[in-house]
Amino acid sequence: MYTVLLIDDDERLGELLKEYFSRYDLTLITELYPQASLQRLKNADIDLVILDIMLPEMDGFEVCRTIRKSSDIPIFMLTARGEVMDRIVGLEIGADDYLSKPFEPREVVARIHNILKRTQSDKVTKIPDILQFPDFKIDKFKRIVTIKQQTIELTTKEYALLLLFAESPNKIFTRDEIMNALSGIDAELFSRSVDILVSRLRQKIQPLDCIQTVWGTGYRFIPSESS
Repeated sequence: MYTVLLIDDDERLGELLKEYFSRYDLTLITELYPQASLQRLKNADIDLVILDIMLPEMDGFEVCRTIRKSSDIPIFMLTARGEVMDRIVGLEIGADDYLSKPFEPREVVARIHNILKRTQSDKVTKIPDILQFPDFKIDKFKRIVTIKQQTIELTTKEYALLLLFAESPNKIFTRDEIMNALSGIDAELFSRSVDILVSRLRQKIQPLDCIQTVWGTGYRFIPSESS
């Protein structure tokens, strides 16, 4: 049984989703205000956050940024703001998925289970604990990336992307392969957001220059080009 925190000031939505989620082994906790939600995250064992954008006190984007400063808990944005730029911003600041209202509850459940399956699989898969490269290492057991003795803070998706690359050096990954490996969601937005995710990861791992663009195809990881 997984515990999901819904941050949304629509009290009726929480009531409806709580009943529906219970059929799929999901326990829903609802908070109407961001500050109470952030405190709940500190004090409760939460597996995933569902986050609206239009909230009192602070908007969902700011809530997402605040969570990402200290946690890589999966964040699923569920909001009436469905413009492309809103979706891109949500993904850029660390959301793991984004869906516009109105929605089908069954799709929400499917996406939640997909996110949880990805994030939980890292904890149970038997793989070497540490990937060591000339200038950095990835501790897969602790989910820590260290570059020149400095710990780098990455979102769940950024970490998953770096791990995907690092486990297959020199392999060319198409955007479709990256989409399937990180999300399994077949959507045009995700095809574009692969480039955004790679760009964000590159910025965070500077001065390393080990992610190469293969024009017209995708990307590959070349650790020998780190600096």
